[in-house]
Amino acid sequence: MGSFKGHALPGTLFLTVGIWRLWSSLSRFNANPQGFRARAWNPFSGRLEHLELYVIVGGSFLDLCIELFYAPHLRIFVNGGVLNSAHMNDFEHAGMLFMFFLFGLAALLSQTTRFLPLPEEALSLLGAAAFMAEYLLFYFHSTAHTGLEGHYHFILVILVGLCVGASAAAALLPSSFPADLCSGVGVTLQGLWFYQTAFVLYGRMMPEGCSLKMDQITCRSPGFQARGELLANTQLFSLVLLVLASTVALQAFISRPSQAHLTTTGGEIR
Repeated sequence: MGSFKGHALPGTLFLTVGIWRLWSSLSRFNANPQGFRARAWNPFSGRLEHLELYVIVGGSFLDLCIELFYAPHLRIFVNGGVLNSAHMNDFEHAGMLFMFFLFGLAALLSQTTRFLPLPEEALSLLGAAAFMAEYLLFYFHSTAHTGLEGHYHFILVILVGLCVGASAAAALLPSSFPADLCSGVGVTLQGLWFYQTAFVLYGRMMPEGCSLKMDQITCRSPGFQARGELLANTQLFSLVLLVLASTVALQAFISRPSQAHLTTTGGEIR
């Protein structure tokens, strides 16, 4: 069973990276459409060039430590060395986060040292592998959960699958702008859905007729559960619409004519 903070923290990380990837993908495409290349990560300017990688490495490591040490209260092993079964879900999450940590670390070493020279396509495949680990975790994790909670996790699995496909496509089609853009869209939607899940299942947006009791989401009748799942579908549609509208707005903003290239003569712009 999760918690509000347990969903809000990864949601913040995914949302931050996703928005930056959307902006960077659109900016790079508008700057050079013919020479566009998909990227596994996007540099900032100046001394903050590798900030995205530091966020991935630092954020995943922090969340990993929370899942591995803080959540089980340092009781990782019990009964003479047996893995604590009461916190297996935390250990599963830690394994997924470790994959993102490895991806960020490999990309950082590749860009800042000579010890691990990797082409951009290889880094994209590493990113796809990290998302695949997340996909498998929540796919099998969700089958152990039923009802409303399972439905929210199933939607998350679909969004993670979008990230897997986009990252793999960026590796196989390195000049594909749609693949690069879909990666940013998928990561952004993941972050938003983590937040949506936190507010619904562990916050004040619990659907009528459903409640959180004894670490379980239960609904008073199949009708209330069906209503909750339909609300989840509507929430997903709303978030997809929000991200797509935001992407269009960003594209319009980035591609607007620069005033520096306009010449005004007699009140007319030529």
